[in-house]
Parts: sequence; C-alpha cells; structure tokens
Amino acid sequence: MRITDPGLKAVAHKYFSGERLDFQDAMTLYETPDFNGLGLLAHEARVRRHGRKAFFIHNQHLNYSNVCRNRCVFCAYAKNAGDPGAYTFSLEDVRNQLTCRAGEPIREIHMVGGLNPALDFDYFESLLHLIRELRPEATIKAFTAVELDYLSGITGLSIEKVVERLKKAGLAMMPGGGAEVLNDRIHKALFPRKINKDRWLEIIETVHGQGIPTNATMLYGHLETLEERVLHLLLLRELQDRTGGFSAFIPLAFHSANTPLSHLPPTSGVDDLRTIAVSRLVLDNFDHIKAYWVMLGEKLAQTALFFGADDMDGTIVEERITHTAGATSPKGLSREGLEHLIERAGMLPVERDSFYGEMASMEVQ
Repeated sequence: MRITDPGLKAVAHKYFSGERLDFQDAMTLYETPDFNGLGLLAHEARVRRHGRKAFFIHNQHLNYSNVCRNRCVFCAYAKNAGDPGAYTFSLEDVRNQLTCRAGEPIREIHMVGGLNPALDFDYFESLLHLIRELRPEATIKAFTAVELDYLSGITGLSIEKVVERLKKAGLAMMPGGGAEVLNDRIHKALFPRKINKDRWLEIIETVHGQGIPTNATMLYGHLETLEERVLHLLLLRELQDRTGGFSAFIPLAFHSANTPLSHLPPTSGVDDLRTIAVSRLVLDNFDHIKAYWVMLGEKLAQTALFFGADDMDGTIVEERITHTAGATSPKGLSREGLEHLIERAGMLPVERDSFYGEMASMEVQ
C-alpha cells in the first residue's frame, strides 16, 4: 500500500495493528494531502470485511407527508398545511402506491415524513398494518428518532411504549435520519425545533434496547466544521459500543437548493469520498458504510466503493426529500440498473434483505 504522508502512515499502522483511532487520528484522515493514500487505506479496510461484495436492496420509499411543524433551516421538503404543494397521503393513497408495484419483488418499505400536527397515533399504526397486509414479505423500515419523539409527545407514552406498539403493528427496523450533525451549535443554527443530540442518542439507545436495529446518518456540507463531523462519528461509535444496534452508516451530502442555505456551494466529490473513507476507518464497530447514490449520483457512488463503502442502498423507486432540494440523480433505479453499476465498478453485486442477509448475487464477468 503506497502512502506518502507520514501522518497518514502512522494512522494506517495504528489501524491495522488493531488500535482504535482517536479524534486526532480522524482529523489526520480528513486533513491529509495524500488523498489517494486515504482511499487505499479505506479500501483495504473495506476489502478485509467484505471482499469485492457490494450490497443493494430492492426497496420502495414512502414519504407519507411533507407537512412539518419543525421547518428546519436546511430542509427544502417541509411545508405548512395549506401551502402549495403540501400533501398528506391517505391510507387509500398508500394502498395505491403499494399495489401499483405489486408485481415487483420489493424486500423493504422505507417510510418517513414530516411532523404533521393533523396526524394522530392511529394513523401511524394503520399505516404499518396496511403495509404489512399488502407487503407481508417486505421489512418495514420506518420513522426516525424525531418522529418517535413526536409520537411520544402527542400520546403521552414513553418511547419504550411507542416502540412496543409500532413493533406490534409491523415496524421491524428504523432509518437513521434526524441526527443531522450531533452538535449543539449546529442544532441551534439549523434545526432548533428538532430534538437535540442528547435526545436523539437517548431515543436510539432505547430503540436498540427494544430489539429494533437502526441505521445512522450524518448530514454534512453545510455549516459544520471538520471537528464537528469527527465528534459526530465518535458519538455514534460510543453508542454502537453500548448497543450494537446500528446496521449501517450513511453519510448524506447536503443539497441546498430551495432552502435558505442555497448560497452554499455543493459538496465536492473529493469531500464526499473523503467523508466515506474517514467513516469506514473511524467507525470500526459498524459493519456497513453506504454510498447513497441518490445524493452522490451514480458515478460517484461507484467510485465510493473504492473509498470504503460496501453498499449502494437500493432501488428507492421514488425518492422525494433530496430531489426537492435539487438532487439531479434519478428518483429510482431498477434492480438490473444497480447490478450494472456495481458490475461496471468491478465489484460483485449482492442483493440483500434489510438485515444484510444475502438474497442473490451475480458474478462479475
């Protein structure tokens, strides 16, 4: 492995000696001028875990409402009730969304939405019951810690009781949204009405304790510093040490179009790949790092498979939130399209379920 930066060489030696990287090591990874060496190091870490496998899932996104009381500064998706473009799916709308793709072998329904004050707890339980009725073979991955906090607030139930009821209705896994950057300064500046870092960590720890695995995310490329990114990763790593409940980590590149932050430039490809590489090396207790092609674009997501990522996420079918903020990627890809992207990157495509059980694979020609 050819590494030219002495500081990066020291971190590489530490990593492959089995020592855990600390804050300063992570900063060295972010700041090293040896970008190629960083990629080689992260790729070696990825290959030692997964070889040439690159995972994907046939999934469908359901964003049940864009009405949200929080109105975070960075969000282009949220609307107030009555605004042009505001919507909330009825149960019949959801039925139509699912039945129109009844012939597809969808393995996961991914569902999140805004904090709509018009929706009561019965609505969410009914959503889960309906999805389970129409897609009994699919895993329901739904709701963020932010949505659970909302449901706890409107019902007066504890997070434990909320999770218990949602689990009974069909919830099997949760995505990792709502964390953004786990930092009080960023919280105050960009999402003051949303739960803070301590509440997010508390809720996720409770969810893990209830036997529900989750993903974890970081929304980067806005007002945060590199130091704040690293501290975010270390908080996730500490929680994973305690619970083991995180399935995958997804770095999310910020898209600023149609937000008050539209003056900010988009993240660069170098920053995107560097963040994925740093995540793979710092999050030593996470099995999987995703290259979320919706935010990265297809070509950069392919490249990310050589910077530590081992998962391309899924077919998506129709993604709304990032595209509202200006994403130019397709709103969905076919299973064959994802396999093609992975194969052309020289990797082995492996279709998975929500829990990384391998469902099918194709040999690279």
